[in-house]
Amino acid sequence: MEDVLVIGAGHNGLIAACYLAMSGRQVTVLEALDRPGGGSRTEERIPGYRFNLHSAAHNIINMTSIPSELGLRDAGLTYMEMDPFSVAVRETGEIVRFYRSIEKTVDSIAQVDIAEAHAYKEFMDRALPYIELILPAMRGGTQLKDLYRVIKSINQLRRSSLAESIYDLSLPYESLLTKYLRSDLTRGPIAAFAAHGGIGPSVSGGAIFALWQAAYHRFGQWHAIGGSQALIDALVLRLKTLGGTLRCSARVAAIERDSSQVRGVVLETGEKIYARTVVTAIDPKTALLELLKPSLSGKSGAELSGVQRGNVVQSLLHIAVDRLPQYREGRVEDWNGLQSYVDSLSDLTQAWKEAEAGYMPSKLPLYIFTPSALDPSLAPSHHHTIYLACPAAPYIVRDGWHGQKQQFIERAISTIESRAPGFSDTIVDVNTYLPEEMYIDGLWPGAHPMHIDISPSQLGIFRPTRTLGQHRTPISGLYISGAGTAPTGGIAGTPGKMAALAVLRDSKKR
Repeated sequence: MEDVLVIGAGHNGLIAACYLAMSGRQVTVLEALDRPGGGSRTEERIPGYRFNLHSAAHNIINMTSIPSELGLRDAGLTYMEMDPFSVAVRETGEIVRFYRSIEKTVDSIAQVDIAEAHAYKEFMDRALPYIELILPAMRGGTQLKDLYRVIKSINQLRRSSLAESIYDLSLPYESLLTKYLRSDLTRGPIAAFAAHGGIGPSVSGGAIFALWQAAYHRFGQWHAIGGSQALIDALVLRLKTLGGTLRCSARVAAIERDSSQVRGVVLETGEKIYARTVVTAIDPKTALLELLKPSLSGKSGAELSGVQRGNVVQSLLHIAVDRLPQYREGRVEDWNGLQSYVDSLSDLTQAWKEAEAGYMPSKLPLYIFTPSALDPSLAPSHHHTIYLACPAAPYIVRDGWHGQKQQFIERAISTIESRAPGFSDTIVDVNTYLPEEMYIDGLWPGAHPMHIDISPSQLGIFRPTRTLGQHRTPISGLYISGAGTAPTGGIAGTPGKMAALAVLRDSKKR
């Protein structure tokens, strides 16, 4: 009998496995695909050019102690800061740069609009206390310094009216941005980054995703040298040095249990693996409502069945070029971080509504990353990689993606061309990563890399549900992790760490 089985070798599954192995548990990770990584893979999608399959930048994990606790630097993981972390490249040619330094950012905005620069500074002053408040949850545990910052942040919010601060959190981020900022000069790019988190502008309670802009100033945005795969490679190395095992091409067909205790798993090949503990690091609905035999029932099962997964997802292009986009008023540093082409908050809102209804947005909201500008290892000499994302694409689109694919490519390239004349002539090749491809390749139901919607009712201790928000299930020995579990999705790693800690705490009670 195995000690611990972890289902899924994405970064959360591997992080959970590493913490458990570091505590002396014997861990085997089962991965359905022939390689580990999930959405954090970096692959040669075009010969000679390596692209991040989905995760393009690492923010939350670098707020945590996970990299240092697991010794990932010693395992080869190196990060380079993306500064400016974002630039707004407007169709009119204006560029606004968002640096790690708020002061430098304010100066950049002031070159276009002084009043907007002052409004942005006030907005960041208002946003920073919120970040300090939720930081302990993002880190997966409260440290003494976190408690001090929480108390300080509460006092700051009280001084600016606690009632209004609470009210602001209930707003959609389109309302919050309209309330505190004067124009689309800053509203558009902040909304683009908020949409990157997978939540629409009109969702009540979505304000925190715009306030999160302050987290980029506080902690920066980071690129893993070698691509996001470098995080996976470091985790796999650590797992093996800690005595853990990784099995790829080991797709789980069923999780077996009796009335109250997990018993193990059955692979698609028919192989049965018995285990004392099973940690699922895949979509929680798939794990507990489909793979678990019999499936989760009662209140926990009913709540999980009601978890929302909308029709709005990301659609990506991986583009190989022989020259980076030449913006009319550009600088070399503009290629360091996210480059937003969202000129208008209202355009993003409309695009989200259209995608939710199954239509291709009439005006595509787009942003790109150019990671090879920081990391030449990703492309041939003097060539580059471009990761282009539309955060408001329909999973199910009327007339099907097959009929929309070429038009999507042409419209996306035209958007870059309008801001960087001559871009089309630099293209070597284009590879699509559309929602239907994400579903097949990534094993993400509904093409959701976050597994379920990121929404106020499915975030923090309520992710995926109130009864499952502590990573425990009603089945003894069965735990959940992954992007669809507390506290959030993305490259955080916290769901993996928290699931491992839940296992270890419960072990001490026995």
